[in-house]
Amino acid sequence: MKKKKAFESLKTRYIIRLIRRKIGRDKVKKTFLLHGIFSIFDGFIFGIIALSEFILLKSLNGTNVQVGILFQFGGILLLFSFIFNYYFQQTVRKKRMIRIFAFISGVPFFFTLIFPNHSITGQNAFIFQLIFLSIFFFYYLSTPIILPAINILLKNNYNHYDFGKYFGYSATINKIVMLVVTFVFGILLDFSPYIYIYIFPILGVMRIVSIYILTGIDYLPPEALPEKEKLYISLKKAMKSMFSILRLDKPFRDFEIGFMLYGFAWMITTPVISIFLSKKLNMDYTEIAFYKNAYNIVSIFLLPMFGKLMSRIDPRKFGIYTFSMLLLQLVFIALTEFFPGYTTVFHIKIYYLLGIAYIFYGIFGALMALLWYIGSAYFCRKSDIAEYQSIHLTLTGVRGGIAPLLGVLFFELIDFSGVFLIGILLLGISCIVLAISLKKSQIKKFAHQL
Repeated sequence: MKKKKAFESLKTRYIIRLIRRKIGRDKVKKTFLLHGIFSIFDGFIFGIIALSEFILLKSLNGTNVQVGILFQFGGILLLFSFIFNYYFQQTVRKKRMIRIFAFISGVPFFFTLIFPNHSITGQNAFIFQLIFLSIFFFYYLSTPIILPAINILLKNNYNHYDFGKYFGYSATINKIVMLVVTFVFGILLDFSPYIYIYIFPILGVMRIVSIYILTGIDYLPPEALPEKEKLYISLKKAMKSMFSILRLDKPFRDFEIGFMLYGFAWMITTPVISIFLSKKLNMDYTEIAFYKNAYNIVSIFLLPMFGKLMSRIDPRKFGIYTFSMLLLQLVFIALTEFFPGYTTVFHIKIYYLLGIAYIFYGIFGALMALLWYIGSAYFCRKSDIAEYQSIHLTLTGVRGGIAPLLGVLFFELIDFSGVFLIGILLLGISCIVLAISLKKSQIKKFAHQL
């Protein structure tokens, strides 16, 4: 009788385990499907936005400073990530809040319908340049909410081992769509430099729809929500919590120091690279799209492999690989200024050294697509993901509020090569910081085992 009861009990536990496993698999499938669809829409949006600074420079006759401001928006709004996170955590209807920000970031794209479809100069041009910049201000305004939300939704539905793998697959889908859209959009802009007027409203619709799809991912809210507080109390707590985490979690702090140095290098050089391609090499839209696609093709092939690798190694080591690739890209772009040899294929100038630079940038793109989104999640528990990610984004905002315009200023003072050299030095220091931190962690782990 006892054996029979024990057998029945074992059988029941086995059936329950099978049911839980089946539910878990179904949850992962649903999450991957919805995140994959979101990635397709997002890839289309990024494919168009990839040429936004060149539209500002070429179609709207924008200035170098305005290009710096455009990149500034992408970073400075992240400065408020920790504040947004506190309100996000206190909100009961989180999906509703995400959807509101979808409209805030999507609707302004419709304002391009009032833009003229011809070249303008003077005061009128300045007005439309400001409207163009404002559109992207509101687009980037949703970033402090959307990025942590993606992390929360995915981390609650994927286990730690599968997180990097499935995210890598979705990122690959995203890159493929981005590649096709960027190239087609570049050709269209060469055919008609003002076609963006009619394309941008489509982006607005896709932005709203994609985020609605993303919020279809299952989310189980915590049983107890924090009590609502006044703004100044939330700010005080947010700052105190951020400094406490950075003070106590040394591996995470070292990771963020390395990321900060990389971020300054990337944000200082990116607007200057756009100016370099547009004005120094005098590229048209198709040529610019070609080089952007060249790095995307490399990223697409490498993303699935790197996604699996991300789940197995420390993000600091992953960061060293990532930042080294960007360093090499800057080296070869800098050399292109002095050795601008090229060959022409189908009316596209293929610069030899610039081609090598964008191969390294493609490897960097595949690595960064993973490190940016899920690197900080490695250092914390599931319950702390949003907080750690908001710290990561806030620090991005700190450098984003300074670096792009600083890069343009450096360019005016020391030209292209000087800016690229600064970026190379910052990236080299970043890799050294992460390598020292990683070595110290390994020594402590070894000592603990003894």
